[in-house]
Amino acid sequence: MRLKTKVLVVGFGWLVLISSLHSYLNVNWGAVFNDYLPQLKRKVTVAYLPVTCQLTCPVTDYISKFSENGQIFLPRLFQGFPEIKEALIANKVQAAFIVAPMAIALAAQGAPVKIVYLGHRYGSAVVVAKNGPVKTFADLRGRTVAIPSRFSDERLILFRAMKLWGMSPADIKMVEMAPPDVAGALAAHAIDGFSMGEPFPSQAEMAGFGRVLFQAREYWPDYMSCILVVRQDLIDSRPEAVQVLVDGIARSGLWLDQGRPERVDAADFVGRYYYNQKPALLQWALTRPIDRVTYHSLAPRKSDFDMVRDMMIETGVLDQKIPFEQYTDLRFSDKATIQTAWKYQAGSATAR
Repeated sequence: MRLKTKVLVVGFGWLVLISSLHSYLNVNWGAVFNDYLPQLKRKVTVAYLPVTCQLTCPVTDYISKFSENGQIFLPRLFQGFPEIKEALIANKVQAAFIVAPMAIALAAQGAPVKIVYLGHRYGSAVVVAKNGPVKTFADLRGRTVAIPSRFSDERLILFRAMKLWGMSPADIKMVEMAPPDVAGALAAHAIDGFSMGEPFPSQAEMAGFGRVLFQAREYWPDYMSCILVVRQDLIDSRPEAVQVLVDGIARSGLWLDQGRPERVDAADFVGRYYYNQKPALLQWALTRPIDRVTYHSLAPRKSDFDMVRDMMIETGVLDQKIPFEQYTDLRFSDKATIQTAWKYQAGSATAR
């Protein structure tokens, strides 16, 4: 064989090897094949971000693999809420964890989605530079604070605090930023602070450059951030699949709230296999203290959402008093209340 031919053969073989490795490592073949199944047999694709208010999504996926029913849906990682919103509207995903004001706004705009469950309670904070000039909330006057979206509870936290401190909305410049980017922006002094869900407040704390100015619960008792929405066509055609999804999320929340061992275990497998984050970061967010985030009492409540809706109107991101019943479907959370926590231990090959 001539040298030129050998070079071509080796080059072609190398190309095939690299392409095969890329496909094996980076292509979600389960999701690809799922798209070709008949509609009623497809697994539900659920969008999520790498934040603790959506932790029950990967926890359910991971633990259910060891159960009799196996995987009950296909989780899909995103980096920002705008991308999730577009995927949900285009039916690229059938369910998603998004912030509550965004879900209300989508429903008000006629998007075919319903809120069926919450992600967690608490777990958001306003963070500033550890040794910076901001000592109290009033010191944020004239400064720049990052939020995940103008349709977010993290934005509304700032407005609640401003009211109590006698400040106007114009006193703080809010900029939208993808959650994974905020800690780096604070470290680089590109922003003066951020209002964001965990684990990004913990990330700034762990790295030594950030300090929690206040937790959301200090200004908003029973604070909620992310919620689970499902497309109406899925609810209509496959209500049993929606119920299985909500049951799994509810059981994961109860499992996480059993204690520190479960949270440490979740931090390990979620950080490594789903969030691409160091498990130590998630462990910090989930255990320092243990009630920094909670995963029970997650059925949607009218009083919570009426308050969010009214604040959205007051802060200019909603122009109508859309009724609670128009954008929620409580039958799935009502049935999920009978569920019990997953019976699963780290290293076990079975789950019930």
